[in-house]
Amino acid sequence: MQFEPIGEDPERYAFIAAVVQRLRYGRLPRPDKGVVMRYLERTTGYSRQQVTRLVKRARRGGILAKRYTAPMPGFARKFWPSDVALLAETDLLHGTLSGPATKTLLQRAVQVFGDARYARLAGFSVAHLYNLRRAGGYTTVRRHWTKTRGDGVPMAERRAPAPDHRPGFIRIDSVHQGDQDGVKDLYRINALDCVTQFEIVATCERLS
Repeated sequence: MQFEPIGEDPERYAFIAAVVQRLRYGRLPRPDKGVVMRYLERTTGYSRQQVTRLVKRARRGGILAKRYTAPMPGFARKFWPSDVALLAETDLLHGTLSGPATKTLLQRAVQVFGDARYARLAGFSVAHLYNLRRAGGYTTVRRHWTKTRGDGVPMAERRAPAPDHRPGFIRIDSVHQGDQDGVKDLYRINALDCVTQFEIVATCERLS
């Protein structure tokens, strides 16, 4: 048998309260309670969780009614995507100056040069200008990509030294003493000149 949900929310709430009272839901055995819950789900169209909450409130004698109200109107929007794009363009031209310097530029654009496009931006606080710089529209305009540049500084090679009888070629060995009771032990660093055999032994807490 196919059930169609009855009425609107007020009618469904009243229906649930009437069923709970008429059938004395609290005194029903557990299997019968399950039958009543499935019946209320079908006839109201509510989920099991919502029916359970409403039945619980009805058993406590509470009035079944919507507890939420219409949301309060939000804050009026003070800027638009065009303002963000204009700020990004201004920063691009002047090299992204500090907030106070940028605010002065925006105010001069309106007061001195009569550019009405900057009217809203000129009235923003310095803190709000920084917020606009983090906006998605700003980063889209200002974002640019550069390729990774290779480092010209020669790095050390991990291989056996070939001093050719010249001093200054150093062999470095590190030895970890192992852990004890979950605590890291010390590291032994041994640096040895391959020609002069000058040796330095150091101990450190961790490798860096």
